[in-house]
Amino acid sequence: MHAFHPSPGMSKPALYAELLSAADALTAGESDGVANMANVAALLWEMLPDVNWTGFYRMVDGGLVLGPFAGRPACIRIPLGQGVCGTAAASGQTQLVADVHTFPGHIACDAASASELVVPVLRHGAVVAVIDCDSPILARFDAEDAAGIEALAALLSSRI
Repeated sequence: MHAFHPSPGMSKPALYAELLSAADALTAGESDGVANMANVAALLWEMLPDVNWTGFYRMVDGGLVLGPFAGRPACIRIPLGQGVCGTAAASGQTQLVADVHTFPGHIACDAASASELVVPVLRHGAVVAVIDCDSPILARFDAEDAAGIEALAALLSSRI
């Protein structure tokens, strides 16, 4: 097992390249999707600065159900089209929200969250899960973060 700690001052592209490499190392050859989500949720928590929740919601019976995560207890079920996660799952599109309090229908699982990045994980064009990252800092996430998590979602599409 190797330590997954980014170097101080590392650029976002370098950070996400390291994150992708670490996620690949942790999930390669493992067929259990829950185990892979658990390790990647912990990896996101360990490697991303200024986050207060990282994890997965899984598509189950036409809605999102809480999957492995790191952070405070979270909402268990989210209907498609509701909140940031439900919007990402319904649309199949990344949701980059600078201020969750201005997002129509935001579901406040943790009142400390101020910004959010949600990326759908697609398999054969269908959403199978979403990767959710929350931060207590307004506008914490940007296009580089979105691109990095989208690359992670692509890697995980056949592993969760």
